[in-house]
Amino acid sequence: MAGTWVFVEQRDGNVRKVTYEMISKAKTFGDEVSAVVFGKGVEGLAADFAKYGADKVYVVEGDVFANYNTGAFVAQIAAMIQEYNPNAILFAHTFNGRDFASRLAQKLEAGLATDVIDAEISAGKGVFTRAIYAGKALAKVEITTSPILATVRAGVFEVVEGAGAGEVVKPAVAATDADVYQTVKSFEPTVSARPELTEADVVVSGGRGCKGPEGIKIVEELADLLGAAVGGSRAAIDSGWLGHELQVGQTGKVVNPNLYIAAGISGAIQHLAGMSSSKFIAAINTDPEAPIFNVADFGVVGDLFKVVPLLCEELKK
Repeated sequence: MAGTWVFVEQRDGNVRKVTYEMISKAKTFGDEVSAVVFGKGVEGLAADFAKYGADKVYVVEGDVFANYNTGAFVAQIAAMIQEYNPNAILFAHTFNGRDFASRLAQKLEAGLATDVIDAEISAGKGVFTRAIYAGKALAKVEITTSPILATVRAGVFEVVEGAGAGEVVKPAVAATDADVYQTVKSFEPTVSARPELTEADVVVSGGRGCKGPEGIKIVEELADLLGAAVGGSRAAIDSGWLGHELQVGQTGKVVNPNLYIAAGISGAIQHLAGMSSSKFIAAINTDPEAPIFNVADFGVVGDLFKVVPLLCEELKK
């Protein structure tokens, strides 16, 4: 079998960090590691994947792959699986990655582990660790069908440089226009100078305790001083203080930064599901009984309108 494949999460040549995290982790399995990239004008990315240990880079280019398209992507990778027979394929646990992996699993009638935070792949089986019950427990699931499929949470594996051969392989294009059943008419990205929420090393989130846009501005100032991404609880999002793309939680995005600062967030179980795996958690809340303090490494019982400005002043110094 052709080792482990890592599907590259990219848009317009911009590769998401989670791709390199998956390649680094795949190298620990002791088998051949290959990056698989679909797109238009993406062959030049091959050297980047080799830098992090990819032995091969499967490059598939064409107009039909310019934007993510479920039907075309599934048809293409299914044909490649039949030809090259990989042992396992890892996808990022993103909107596109979840859609792609689940559609592929259905087509192949194969098992799929989702949102994994650890992985062991050997001898034709994969054992994956997943957080369940909003992060209160860990479950190990075993996939024995072939190929082994999994989606990986961003930020859980370290990026380790390790030179690989990076041999470029160009499979035949198997997807046709008949496989395209959805068309992207336009794409309008959210423009921000801040880091992308799911890949940021530091995240500062605001909740109901911000009381309105003025409170969110205080949170944003702290984030900018730390070079952090801004997030929010569902209460802040539903109130219209922040965009829906910034929601952290069970129905939003799952983040795993080195530092997560929760300002004015009580810590409902749905929010904890999206951030409790952060490496270090600091919480600011007026309620000493707030559930957020149960998962926080450092807590301040106080008014964020007083605490955060003081913190900002110290950071400016």
